[in-house]
Amino acid sequence: MGNRNAYFQLENCADGMYLLLYPGTDSTLLSYSEIDDYLQKARIEYDKIEVMKALNVFKEYKRIRLNSTPQSMPEKERLIVTVSPDHRTAVGRFYPAAAGGEKLTQDDIISDMVHAGVKYGVIQESIDSFLENRQYCTDYPLAKAMLPVEGSNAVITYHFNTDPSRKPKLNEDGTVDFHQIESISAIKADDCLATLTPAVMGKPGIDVTGRVIAPLKVQVKNLRAGQNQYLSEDGLKLYSKVSGHASLVDGTVFVSNVYEVKADVDTSTGDIDYDGNVTIHGSVITGYTVHAKGDIIVEGVVEGAELVAGGDIILKRGIQGMSRGRLIAAGNVVSKFIENAEVKAGGYITTEAILHSRVTATGEIVVSGKKGFITGGEIRSGASISVKTAGSPMGTATLLEIGHDPGLMEEYHRLDKELPEMEKELEKCEQVLNLLLKRMKAGETLDADKMIMMKNAKNSRDELQIKIQKTLERIEELSGDATSEAAGCLRIEGMIYPGCKVILYNNIYHVRSELKYCRLVKSGADVKMIEYL
Repeated sequence: MGNRNAYFQLENCADGMYLLLYPGTDSTLLSYSEIDDYLQKARIEYDKIEVMKALNVFKEYKRIRLNSTPQSMPEKERLIVTVSPDHRTAVGRFYPAAAGGEKLTQDDIISDMVHAGVKYGVIQESIDSFLENRQYCTDYPLAKAMLPVEGSNAVITYHFNTDPSRKPKLNEDGTVDFHQIESISAIKADDCLATLTPAVMGKPGIDVTGRVIAPLKVQVKNLRAGQNQYLSEDGLKLYSKVSGHASLVDGTVFVSNVYEVKADVDTSTGDIDYDGNVTIHGSVITGYTVHAKGDIIVEGVVEGAELVAGGDIILKRGIQGMSRGRLIAAGNVVSKFIENAEVKAGGYITTEAILHSRVTATGEIVVSGKKGFITGGEIRSGASISVKTAGSPMGTATLLEIGHDPGLMEEYHRLDKELPEMEKELEKCEQVLNLLLKRMKAGETLDADKMIMMKNAKNSRDELQIKIQKTLERIEELSGDATSEAAGCLRIEGMIYPGCKVILYNNIYHVRSELKYCRLVKSGADVKMIEYL
């Protein structure tokens, strides 16, 4: 006979209705809620407590009298179909007919499924299985959706370095190896820059109610050839037309051939302004400028000159700024040394020495190598500062500030300075308006010039009010950023001397005595010294 679930059945007798409980051949139990739901749908009144008591001790066949009112027609065999919330499956449970009641046919089962909303994916094997060996109070899988075939996103693989934050390698003695700066993506003509794996579109499915199941959307991408680039015939490979440098900016590949200066930047070259990368094999002489939208590489010394790069600035010897030299890079700055100069980097700064300079980086500042010292000047980082020696035994005043994005802090101080000026200008406009309105209320007729003056004052007032409001909102936003917690620190690998002033997220710490091999971190409203890691 095989395994059989526990199930129940109605018996219609002359003296009333009875509930028959049949134990299963395994350990399955009957659910009161299922019985109650069935009896309510059949509109049969009964003593709920008696049924619940019987179920609690139910281990073998039981016959329970429900009421004294027999039915005119015996209960038919019944099917209840449940469709899953996602409409991907439909399950049926069958309940036996009372003695003399009609049994379900295949057509009856299909009709009940259609009435429950099932229109697709009927599992005929389950219906046949029930009709051959009727099992009650048992789940039968009656329908199954055809699931969608998911596609895949397009993928572009780049064959050059796309990570501008990668740093130059260090030699064993801690000096920078300028021969292996991996952030520079040198390419040759006809090099493959990128390969496209096209998107594969998915195929829709159908749920058990007959509705379409759409596959997930896939991301479609295409390769586009920019300046100095070309595509393969099938559009799946992107090549460079020239030898030079490749970079990835906001998903777009840029290729530029490098402008090379064979000697110094001086009277023989004049100032340089190039829409790409610049390599200078000599030095940059005082008073000259080099502007590049890409990277700037200088093999000689930069004197009191100005270098501005949309990418990185790499000085293989360093800058002797003579208090007028400037380096401004949207990316990183790598220099042998920095002396009497102003340096700003949107990324990190790596050097072996900083003397009496103003140095600012959004990322970390690392001063390492054989010397690895910072003496004098103002050093600011939005992330962290690592240095061997800070200050000097002579107590040279040296500021080391770590915390918030220096660019944002500059914006904050600029807006904080501009706000009172705008408020004064607004007050003047209000005074002019009030004066003219007062004269009009007194009955004076204003001439054309006065009317124009009043109109201009009103327009200026309205514009200033909007500008002041936006400035206040921006100052509040920047103030919120300035008070946020962060994990930046000052790492001292060797010694920090008195005369150094350390600012960590607006917390000030004056070095009063020599500190060795430690880290200075923010702790609440204080700066504390902890173990060097």
